[in-house]
Amino acid sequence: MQIDQIMQQAATAYEQYKNIPPLQRAAFLETIGVEITARREALVKTAGEETNLPMARLNGEIVRTTTQLQKFADLIKEGSWVEAVIDTTPNIRRMLLPVGPVVVFGASNFPFAFSTAGGDTASALAAGATVVVKGHPAHPRTSQLMFEAIQAAIVQSGMPAYTVQHVTGDYHTGKELVVHPNTTGVGFTGSQQGGKALCAYAAERETPIPVFAEMGSVNPVVFLPQALETRSAELADMFATSITLGAGQFCTNPGLLIGLESPAFTAFQQQLGIALEKTSPQKMLHPGIHSAFLEGRSRMLASQDVTLSPAPVLDFDASAVRPSLALTSGAAILANPALKEEVFGPHALLVACKDKAELLAVLRSLKGQLTTSVMATEEDLAQWQEVIDVQVTLAGRIILNAAPTGVEVCAAMIHGGPYPATTDARFTSVGTAAIRRWVRPVCFQQFPEALLPDELKTANPRGIWRLVDNQFTR
Repeated sequence: MQIDQIMQQAATAYEQYKNIPPLQRAAFLETIGVEITARREALVKTAGEETNLPMARLNGEIVRTTTQLQKFADLIKEGSWVEAVIDTTPNIRRMLLPVGPVVVFGASNFPFAFSTAGGDTASALAAGATVVVKGHPAHPRTSQLMFEAIQAAIVQSGMPAYTVQHVTGDYHTGKELVVHPNTTGVGFTGSQQGGKALCAYAAERETPIPVFAEMGSVNPVVFLPQALETRSAELADMFATSITLGAGQFCTNPGLLIGLESPAFTAFQQQLGIALEKTSPQKMLHPGIHSAFLEGRSRMLASQDVTLSPAPVLDFDASAVRPSLALTSGAAILANPALKEEVFGPHALLVACKDKAELLAVLRSLKGQLTTSVMATEEDLAQWQEVIDVQVTLAGRIILNAAPTGVEVCAAMIHGGPYPATTDARFTSVGTAAIRRWVRPVCFQQFPEALLPDELKTANPRGIWRLVDNQFTR
């Protein structure tokens, strides 16, 4: 089927879907979750064959996927997310409304939670937008099975036939989808190269559109002195687990571990190396990611200022990798920007800084990140407040005394950050706030009650929280 026909169908469906009452949209999202659960066995089996991910991980991701569908259903049932504002004198009223058909690109590393029925699709459908999903080529059968679950939910819920559509293809297909005049927004999780290309396509349109691209991160972690002195072994175990989780194929993988030169930092390096050495080789998602990991790691190790930590053994085979750990200095990473780039996989770079000034300079030199963490005691925090101050400017999520892997689907979550972690630091791709990517504020001035949406009527028939004459009320 031609992309033009698909996008025309998406626009036609949108004209109906945007007017579906919130409670019916919520029931639709819940029905998608039910249909996914009914297909769990086939989905997990197929995804395992296509991605090398273990069954436990895939089963957990199914739960995450249905959980976020339910959370968005709950959000639109309650209704206050539309941010209704009413000024009675003059008679001006405002709320958030859906933008139109959007395009979602499936992610390779999360075949369920960030792909066909993942967070981008769930949040767009909750907002009232129709969705065209471009399935990821690394797991096409999984994507098709998930789409069949959505199709079944469309029929059962009485939604317009083309509320969600599914396409496959190469980068030419992706470009066609982005530049089509009916497309009003794009969701993407993947490489910086892919995200930047989509942004360029969107900017070249006669009517530019937003691309909400999450493009990765090195997720710097700062280890403050007293924390290392008192619990380096515990921290080594924690970060060995985090670095190797899912073969390091998480956008929140801790890739840069920063501390002061000291016996405690040296001990931590040795303990982390030993912990990593104990882990088993893991298969990566697909040969392309495997090759990119080996190439990226080799480029980093080619620098004369980087040494491989002695503990991990680099015995790669055609499909599995062992984790690796490298060491450099604060001066070296300041002089060589390439050392700050992401190596997507089970690899981390330790950075030994000579003093506080150099450590802060390293932090300030980094580009935008999804996460940044600090391992600290209360005494550390009292003496190193500057670290937190820098981290707040650096990332969308700042973590104290925990590893960055693991992103909760909740109202407070921000999975985003300054460029190049994402293309717009004001938004998140995880959590219920993700719905704000697919809406725009619309103001109704001097409208009679009969022509207003329920959310803006004086009687407040939906019973939502609203800002009325500068006072929150329901």
